[in-house]
Amino acid sequence: MTTGTAVAVLSAAAPSLASAGSSVDLRVESYVLPVGAKKPTLEDLQSGRGMDRLRQLARQAEPGTELAQETVGPAASYAPLSRKASGSVPLVEAASARSAVGPMVTAPEPSRKMTFEECKKGLGSDKKFFVKSRFAVCNGASFLQTWVRNNQPVGESMFNVRVVGTIAKNSRTINFQYYFTDFVTTGSTGAATMPITTKGNIPQSWPSGVRYTRGGNTPGTKTFTELKALRTFSQTVNAKPGQGSSGSTDLIFAVYEPAISYTPPTGWTLSGALGGKLFMLAPRWDAASYLANSTGGGNPDRKGAATFSYVPTMTYSAKPGAEERAAAQHVKTAFTKPEDTKPYMSAKKVPGQTVKDPLHRTVSKDRRDANRKAAVKQCKRYWGANYSWGGDRECDEYPFATTYEGAAEHDYDDDVKKFNFSVKPIAKTDNGAGGNILTSFYAKNRIIDGMDDGFIVKIVS
Repeated sequence: MTTGTAVAVLSAAAPSLASAGSSVDLRVESYVLPVGAKKPTLEDLQSGRGMDRLRQLARQAEPGTELAQETVGPAASYAPLSRKASGSVPLVEAASARSAVGPMVTAPEPSRKMTFEECKKGLGSDKKFFVKSRFAVCNGASFLQTWVRNNQPVGESMFNVRVVGTIAKNSRTINFQYYFTDFVTTGSTGAATMPITTKGNIPQSWPSGVRYTRGGNTPGTKTFTELKALRTFSQTVNAKPGQGSSGSTDLIFAVYEPAISYTPPTGWTLSGALGGKLFMLAPRWDAASYLANSTGGGNPDRKGAATFSYVPTMTYSAKPGAEERAAAQHVKTAFTKPEDTKPYMSAKKVPGQTVKDPLHRTVSKDRRDANRKAAVKQCKRYWGANYSWGGDRECDEYPFATTYEGAAEHDYDDDVKKFNFSVKPIAKTDNGAGGNILTSFYAKNRIIDGMDDGFIVKIVS
């Protein structure tokens, strides 16, 4: 869940730790590394090979303060987005987690819990983030300190930190569970009594000035030894409704930044800051009238809910027996063989395939109707007025009529290429199943109207 970044190289005049009249030069080199990265041994460090490898890793590393590649909304412009995709649940597993089968097939219920082991496995050895769903995410880092006396490495210490963020259904409270693990010391170090401070910072909110309610049992500052025994603790963050923008949607966006810092243990005199910031998470709060809990069950302070502002994935199944199979096959063709789709357009490339080019939901009835009208026009153009075969088939369109990228997009934006969509008459039952999955996906994942949210589509074959 992270990449190797040198946080600081700290040096100072040493205290009198040797005989009278002599001096000792003490230095600590501190790195933030991937949680699963193989660490050099003290012997490697003492030979010089390990130090070179650490420094090379630092030079090649991406910035330490990053956001997940899937981040959407204002937070996406606050810090660099990771160049690597986050860890995620396998598509086949996601597609098989349907909430129901039969004529009422719906999108799966998003996960809202995550164990430490799930986070550890999801991050693996090279991932910065693991996004299990919009309501269960994690990130982490490995903190390594090399203790140097008179330019010779004499010890090494390290610990790993993983942070799991989860949100209960229809809740505005986000729980951040911190896990400190894998404490190791080798050789001569001052790590045991080294104070380590943990904070959950919110460096930016949209709109600015949002006030948050904090809870949990964060320990503040504990020594290396104390944190090793404590292992885990939590912080909760809640943003009350009524502070957001976009009118009745009441939107609040923010960045949440777990920050770990440590200060010199007794006997060491150092300058600079020891520690580092984990990669930031991007929470969001809304009270949209078209989403669940818009009234808070009669309690104004509880209306709406929180999510993480990441682009989620909706899955369709093209497997035999899948109720939406024809809709899935249509989307698959639009992705893989756009030249075979109608209407014809050279170099057609429909959106919704990657997080950099997602689809955006519209709740405007006029916009949805315009999209459907434009799609039906093309179905009639290519398959005739009786394309429905007497009502057995319907005009399926991709991108969906409920998105801004639907068939009428060019009518609203002259800069958009005309005919960058696909239509096809498919069985009414398949089209209905596909629409039911999409509608339930919007609701269960709290997809809001507009460009500050988005989603992508994947097909399981």
